[in-house]
Amino acid sequence: MKIPARFAPLLFGALLSAIMTAVVSAFVLMTTQGLSPDFLAHWLRSCAMTWPIAFPTVTLVAPVVRRAVSAMTA
Repeated sequence: MKIPARFAPLLFGALLSAIMTAVVSAFVLMTTQGLSPDFLAHWLRSCAMTWPIAFPTVTLVAPVVRRAVSAMTA
C-alpha cells in the first residue's frame, strides 16, 4: 500500500527527523555516558523525548531550506 503523494512532505519530515534523532541521540549518549548495559533503554527514551521536537522542526524548516538552496544554486 502506498501513501498518497499529498502526504509526501509529512512523510519526509517524519522519516528524516526519526533518522536524525536516532543517530544524534546515540552519538551524544555514547560520547557522554559510554556504552553501558542500559544504553538501549537510555537511547530509546532520548529518541522518544526528542522526536516530537525534531518532527515539527524539520517539517516547518525544510521548505525554507529548499528555497534557500534553490536561490544559492544555478
